[in-house]
Amino acid sequence: MTATEPPRSGAQAVDRAVHVLNCFQGGDPELSLSELAQRAGLPVSTTFRLAQALVRGRLLEQDPATDRYRIGHGLACLARPALSRLGLDAAAPHLYALAAGIKITVSLSVADADEALTVFQARPPVSFCHNQIPLERRPLQASAVGHALLAHAAAGADRGNGELFDTVRRRGFAVEEIDSDEPIRAIAVPVLGPDRQVWGALGVQARAVRLDRDLVRAVIPAMHQIAVRIGPYFHTAAAGQGFDSP
Repeated sequence: MTATEPPRSGAQAVDRAVHVLNCFQGGDPELSLSELAQRAGLPVSTTFRLAQALVRGRLLEQDPATDRYRIGHGLACLARPALSRLGLDAAAPHLYALAAGIKITVSLSVADADEALTVFQARPPVSFCHNQIPLERRPLQASAVGHALLAHAAAGADRGNGELFDTVRRRGFAVEEIDSDEPIRAIAVPVLGPDRQVWGALGVQARAVRLDRDLVRAVIPAMHQIAVRIGPYFHTAAAGQGFDSP
């Protein structure tokens, strides 16, 4: 500890280590020590100690050739029970089959506070491009997956946009136009448990010139079919969501 750093408690060290791990959210799979320190808002020396402790715990890995850090296999092992509890083990084959059938990446998102969190992606074996990959987190109020979730949850009635959500429920899917160098269109359908409680949303996105009106009409029935098929896997997870269907 340097003279400029305040004394650290055990809880503070844990909080900082968690903050360092959270720096890997997003599209950068590897970060240098300086990049990690900048994102964490911590001194380089502190970041180095935390990163090395996480490497020893197998939560991070360090590339011996570049010294850059990445998420470790140990963290993936810790995540497996949670993913199984969410029903993803059982749902994954259906999501991959859907992605292969429509030739677009299929994502599964759940509500996390005021955001839609992507918890799984199934890429197709052909016709894949980076435009099909959604952001890890999107605002519920400003995304297709968020609208699909809110429109089928009682909580959505308290968040405005009643007319929009009525439209989503009536046509069975939500749509979003995403501004980018190449305009992207996203569509989403809800995943309901056996008790009709909304658990998550299936989403696909692609360049708008490809995911045009005709293709949207073609893929929506397949998305609904898989959403109904995987819904029963999530009855226990849905109970803890705090999202009630109308």
